Amino acid sequence: MGNAETETRNGKPSPAVVHEYLVEAYETRVADAEKKKLMAPIPIDEEVKLKVNSTKREWGASWCEQFSILFWRGLKERRHDYFSWLRITQVLSTAIILGLLWWQSDGNKPKELQDQAGLLFFIAVFWGFFPVFTSIFTFPQERAMLNKERAADMYRLSAYFMARTTSDLPLDLLLPVLFLLVVYFMAGLKKSAGPFFLSMLTVFLCIVAAQGLGLAIGATLMDLKRATTLASVTVMTFMLAGGYFVQKVPVFISWLRYLSFNYHTYKLLLKVQYENITPKINETKIDSGLREVCALVAMVVGYRFLAYLSLRKMKLQPGA
Repeated sequence: MGNAETETRNGKPSPAVVHEYLVEAYETRVADAEKKKLMAPIPIDEEVKLKVNSTKREWGASWCEQFSILFWRGLKERRHDYFSWLRITQVLSTAIILGLLWWQSDGNKPKELQDQAGLLFFIAVFWGFFPVFTSIFTFPQERAMLNKERAADMYRLSAYFMARTTSDLPLDLLLPVLFLLVVYFMAGLKKSAGPFFLSMLTVFLCIVAAQGLGLAIGATLMDLKRATTLASVTVMTFMLAGGYFVQKVPVFISWLRYLSFNYHTYKLLLKVQYENITPKINETKIDSGLREVCALVAMVVGYRFLAYLSLRKMKLQPGA
């Protein structure tokens, strides 16, 4: 009597009985047919096949949009590092010391002209050394982030590279302006607009070329200790071959100076300052300086191209 009440209530079977009946019915009548359907291959539309098999990636944004987003991200991330009080103090204090040491020197007298040449060489070395060791950390420090974002196909490598290198330029070029405004007029260099702006453009070219070298070393080695060691040796070699310490370099090693951005920057600064004053100084003929400009531009492009190729060869590690 009790079982009948549990199995039926008001003439209807209980939920437990219904569930048992449905399971048994599925296993005997439907299960085999459903298994066969699941095992059968599903026809795929040809357009879908092409999209799946295509090696061409579908990007969520255009190249310009990717570049713009990455550019502004880089600018916001690094502006505080570039304009830290430590860095501003370093540049300003160096400029003031140089201005005091070469206070109102006269570039028209042979002896003081030679002293001024020493100042111009130091400017070429300082703004060659400084950018190399700030840009060398760029790619090694961002390697983990780059691996993750590239593995997820968030953006093209070319868009990242262009945004990363160009977002540094406005920040890299502001401190040299401050530096030159202090040094140029304290040291009594040629007081006219033309030489001042040409000197500034020369320093800008040197900075961008040196930055490219730092990027190339960092991207090639991707290890901060090894990259710093190689950069130190390279910068020291470029400085020694720069045409101030040794002017008559032996032929078998003289080719090194043509790879040195310090050498070309120094010669350009001499030509800017002493045009119409002397035909030759420190074995440098005072001419238009077109050759040095072309050499620096080639370094700007060449070093960055090398850095980009090194990043292309870097293996992506999605889990890194």
